Amino acid sequence: MSNLTEKVILVTGASRGIGAAIAHKLAAAGAKVIVNYAGSQDVAEQLVNEIKGQGGDALAIQADVSNSAQVKAMFDTAIAHYGRIDVLINNAGIMITKLLKDTTDEDFTRQFDINVRGTFNTMREAATRLADNGTIINFSTSVNRIMLPAYGTYVATKAAVEQLTRVFSKEVGSRGINVNSISPGPTNTELFTNGKSQEVIDRLASLSAFNRIGEPEDIAQVVLFLASDEAKWITAQNIGANGGMA
Repeated sequence: MSNLTEKVILVTGASRGIGAAIAHKLAAAGAKVIVNYAGSQDVAEQLVNEIKGQGGDALAIQADVSNSAQVKAMFDTAIAHYGRIDVLINNAGIMITKLLKDTTDEDFTRQFDINVRGTFNTMREAATRLADNGTIINFSTSVNRIMLPAYGTYVATKAAVEQLTRVFSKEVGSRGINVNSISPGPTNTELFTNGKSQEVIDRLASLSAFNRIGEPEDIAQVVLFLASDEAKWITAQNIGANGGMA
């Protein structure tokens, strides 16, 4: 297992799903974990208590990543508490699946505000406030690699995240910061399963080489590696974690 002892890691959208699995995995590897949440304070505090109960170190901080002032305050609080931030993991995101003709202005704006502006806001802070030789991991999606009706606006936001990742890697590389994105496939989380029938889930599972959808733990394992010093020579890359679906 990668050793993250003493690394301070900020995970956005960490109160549930993939984010919570990542927080648990990083804490077990020795990291001090900042659990960011937008509105689920009770769930976030429960996660922090679980990590502490297992001998780890964690802190919950509320912030809407689409709000630049709240993102700045989150960095202020985290650095005041731990002294620095070594790794930023941009996991927060939403997915609204509708055909383009049915997508409202609000649907479009909400997804771009959280998925793109949220990633932009945290990276802009990290440009000057992440510790030297730090790491940034952004979240894209493997749906970018296939053509699924009703995912148009969502994949547009994630394509933007991938491009921000590539360009930003060149802007902060002089400080030893590596920047990558990870693209999960269908994963057993509320974000993915909400509103889908078992038939749809089974059909998407059949696209993988293993005839199943992923579990949050599958994604957390990849994040664990990317957050470690062993991955420092990897930057400006998008890593597919999808069981071979695409």
